[in-house]
This record gives sequence, C-alpha cells and structure tokens, in this order.
Amino acid sequence: MSTLMKVSGLKVAYGHIEAVKGIDFELREGEITTLVGSNGAGKSTTLLALSGLVKKNGGSIVFDGEDLGKLSPHKIVQRGVVQVAEGRAILTTMTVRENLELGAYTRKDRSAVGADLEHVFHLFPRLKERLDGMAGNLSGGEQQMLAIGRALMAKPRLLLLDEPSMGLAPIIVQEIFRILREINREGLTIFLVEQNVRQALKIAQRAYVLENGSIALSGSGQELLKDDRLVEAYLGG
Repeated sequence: MSTLMKVSGLKVAYGHIEAVKGIDFELREGEITTLVGSNGAGKSTTLLALSGLVKKNGGSIVFDGEDLGKLSPHKIVQRGVVQVAEGRAILTTMTVRENLELGAYTRKDRSAVGADLEHVFHLFPRLKERLDGMAGNLSGGEQQMLAIGRALMAKPRLLLLDEPSMGLAPIIVQEIFRILREINREGLTIFLVEQNVRQALKIAQRAYVLENGSIALSGSGQELLKDDRLVEAYLGG
C-alpha cells in the first residue's frame, strides 16, 4: 500500500500547553488506521490539525505529495480530506436531505451527486426513510449515520472520524463499525480516533497509541490487541 498521508514531527500547542509533542505517523491508501488513547491524550487535536482547524506549531502534514500546512480548511476538504467531528455537528434545523446535499457543496461533478446519494441510502437505509424530516429529530445513532453520510457526499479520499461510537448503544456501535469496514472495503482510506479501543483495533490494519501527546506504541491492530501494556492500560487486563 502506498502512503497517502505522512505526518512528521507534528506539534500543536494551546498557549504554553503542548497538546501534541512532535509525533510521526503515516496513513496508507486503502487502510483503516486508528489512533487510540485516553481522554486528553491529544487525539482530537491531532485530527483538527490534519483538517487545518487548529494551527500546528511544528512539523509537516503531506497528503498525496502536497504539504497541507498552508491550506485553509475548505481547501483541505477540496483535496479530499474530510472529517466527521466529535459530537456529529449536524445541522439540526435542516432536513436530512439538506444535510446530505450540503456535504457535496465543494464538488464540481454535480452529475454524480445523485448516484452517491443513493449509495449513502444503501449504507444507511434509515436516512432515506427520514429524508425530509428534521435532522434534530433523529436518534443519536441516526445522527451519527447522517454525519458519516454527509462526509461521504464530499467524495473523500481520506475520511477522518472523531469518536464515532461516543454515546451510542452497543448495537448501534456494532452497526457503525460494520459500515466503516464496508466503505473501507470499497477503497476508502479511514483514520479513526476512538475511545472504544477494542472495536477500533479489531477493524484497523494499522494502529497508534497516543499518551500525553506522544506516540507510545504502534503496530497492526491485531498486534496491539495482544500487547500486554495496551491490554492492561485500555482493555481492563
């Protein structure tokens, strides 16, 4: 697999507090890579830096050979790096249809948008059933499906996901992870930040453990599931 994104020496600080301390990692095309760790480890900050939503203090982010460091967030989206934010960030006073259509606003291939909308309905049939209802009336699981569906409408080459299982019932979590595996099998590269460490490692080809802003462990998902240090720290022994 070729490297789609290479992150080198990434640093992010909030005032005098260094949240991300010069980390290195790569995302390979066609893989699911996960970044796991405890609350406050710097996982969400890392994603925000990749999207250009927080300013990095050092290092480089190279996507498909291009340095993203000087690009604005909307230009990064146009390059194909699309993030699903923690908490979903759907527009609750708009309909499901309007939210999905908004996902495609940067696209120039308007003729293909309809087919992609149908693909989202294939992945998330519930969204089609609620298409003209207000997004704010959806359940938490349906809102997460809508957030992912809206991101897919942007035709990403790299999908960034921040805590997609947060606050969801276990049966819905299983469904979300099943769909992530399905869209990955279709060829989409995924970078997953997730507190549900076991679920994330099960589906990830590559994994990194972030502790206090630094990479503490890395390897395949299966390797880290068997790592005694990770099992003790995150999987209850």
